Amino acid sequence: MFTVKNEVDVKQAHEALIVGLFSKTQKVTGFTSELDSLLDGQVTELLKDGDISAKYKSISKVHTLGKSATKRIFFIGLGKEEELTFESLREALGKAVKTASNGKVESLAITLDSFITDDLDAGDVAHAFGEAFALATYKFADYKQKPNTPEKNIDEVIVYSVSDLDEVEASVTVGYAYGKGTNSARSLVNLPGNMLTATDMANYAVDLAKKYEFEVEILEKEDMEKLGMGALLAVNKGSVEPPKMIVLKYQGKDEWTDVIGLIGKGITFDTGGYSIKPKDGIVGMKSDMGGAAAVLGAMEVIGELRPEQNVVAVIPSTDNMISGEAFKPDDVVTAMSGKTIEILNTDAEGRLALADGVTYAKHHGATYLVDVATLTGGVIVALGNDITGAMTNNEALFEEVLVASVEAGEPIWRLPITENHKKRVRKSNVADLNNSPGRDGHAIFAGTFIGEFAEETPWVHLDIAGTATTGSAHDLGPAGATGVMVRTLATLVQRFGEE
Repeated sequence: MFTVKNEVDVKQAHEALIVGLFSKTQKVTGFTSELDSLLDGQVTELLKDGDISAKYKSISKVHTLGKSATKRIFFIGLGKEEELTFESLREALGKAVKTASNGKVESLAITLDSFITDDLDAGDVAHAFGEAFALATYKFADYKQKPNTPEKNIDEVIVYSVSDLDEVEASVTVGYAYGKGTNSARSLVNLPGNMLTATDMANYAVDLAKKYEFEVEILEKEDMEKLGMGALLAVNKGSVEPPKMIVLKYQGKDEWTDVIGLIGKGITFDTGGYSIKPKDGIVGMKSDMGGAAAVLGAMEVIGELRPEQNVVAVIPSTDNMISGEAFKPDDVVTAMSGKTIEILNTDAEGRLALADGVTYAKHHGATYLVDVATLTGGVIVALGNDITGAMTNNEALFEEVLVASVEAGEPIWRLPITENHKKRVRKSNVADLNNSPGRDGHAIFAGTFIGEFAEETPWVHLDIAGTATTGSAHDLGPAGATGVMVRTLATLVQRFGEE
């Protein structure tokens, strides 16, 4: 996919070449000067006339009209050099790549050094480009009838840089791995519920384990019954599809200690059960396994990059359906931990599945826990659709997750857990806990409930109900699933492995 070269040859044949342009560039210099000479001074003239703009994320396409073997040049405006960040660079590169891709090109090149600043070196730019390239070119293979004309994709990318070739190649490879893992999560979330059952997800995990040599365990319903996973089994009672408890293990250290547990909610479709969702709210519930997708996407990145860190991924998976056997409000169930739960709302099922998932992650030796889930509409009311809600019982672990989220460009915001929240979750005349204390502070109660099963193990909860999907296309992808938290989780694991 990527070929890294030191010397830029303006006469090299490419269908498209991407060049960065900062606002301080009032006259052409360096490589742009070579292009200008090749095009008889037209770059200078276009800059003077404003037809080529350095305004942030403006795209200026210049056809070489046969004066160069490169057919077209995309100048991407970067604004002021001192204001460019890794995240804003990634978005600008995404827009440039998407523009080139929409132009049906199959061969693309980039002059990496035209994007370097005092704060962003060649490695940073290469990582951002690898990530942006994967994300911006993502398309979900939908089920519409297609014309016989084959679709053109970019299958050759040349990265030009005078910097160390090994560093640039390593960085662009890492960035691309992050982007591809995110895309895998997107595709899982975009799949219809009838094409992604718990069994399908388990099979996907098995294939992932084979590819990356993970240890894999798939618990069947009978196994869960023996282990007393009554919370997950309660959610599954209304379904004709068998539940699965999916476990992947990656051992990056000599000893199975210091283990990060990643737990993803894998509800493949959520009707709400007898606390049924309204007709508008039930549409889109194929995405209720976004947490599981994030964990699987992160495991793909981990498999590619092989960090020196132990990880166990646990995915409790089922759909939440209605039948004569489905669980009901007022039922009492017993989780794997032994805690009993009064069911007040069957649409608060994700936290039940995660309760057994968290306990099973600890069973496999997890010393740190991060759960990811499309858990509550309440987090959307609180934080909107751009910020993931977070909760924790451990300041140090939360800081690690926060730093990873900033580095990944996936913002999170912490919500509190108070003693009053704990009292409300523990309030029941017939059980140790109730699964839905009320609509007020709904997102907080959901996280607090999961925290009852994390107990003293350092734990962070990430509610991606608002961020798992988007209604409109953007510079780094189309409408639909976002693959949110794949990069944050992978970055967290990498950072742990480097400490």
